[in-house]
Amino acid sequence: MTRTSTDACVFIHPTAICEAPIKGGTRVWAFVHVMNGATIGSDCNICDHAFVEDGAVIGNRVTLKNGVMVWNGVTLHDDVFVGPGVVFTNDRYPRSLRMPEIAKLGRTAQSIKVPTAVNRGASIGAGATIVAGITIGEFAMIGAGAVVTKSVPAHRLVHGNPARPAGWVCVCGRPTESDESCSECGRRWRVECDSLIAVE
Repeated sequence: MTRTSTDACVFIHPTAICEAPIKGGTRVWAFVHVMNGATIGSDCNICDHAFVEDGAVIGNRVTLKNGVMVWNGVTLHDDVFVGPGVVFTNDRYPRSLRMPEIAKLGRTAQSIKVPTAVNRGASIGAGATIVAGITIGEFAMIGAGAVVTKSVPAHRLVHGNPARPAGWVCVCGRPTESDESCSECGRRWRVECDSLIAVE
């Protein structure tokens, strides 16, 4: 078993396989596998049975709940929450690279990779599937079980299969409407040109 840490304040469960450096304050729980070449930030919580492939980038204060799969080409920026069983993808037209017809084309793992980004503070509900090549905006909220096939603007709430807009969410995660104060944190917002804008 490989266990790599750059800080004494890191917790790595004895059953976890961590081939990449783990930064200060991050906790890595049972049966997690972080491959060499992945980037893991500080103060993260990576729960049981999560898998982080080489080339994946995890920012600071990110939560990966149980059974999350994060592949090469996926970037999760700071403060992202990923619910249990969420699956990312990184290939729009998947075929086995070992299939003779595909091998003749010279495809490689790098050539098929399509980048995906989840921006700061966004949350992804349990069991959602995120199709490769999209961007999820800051503080957006993806409903449980959603299949996200298109990019999602900042603060947008989406759910369903395929995922469709269903409202707006505040920085704190509560649903919000234009020109109303958030019921939890008191922030005020307005909708302008299909964007949620903070009201000072």
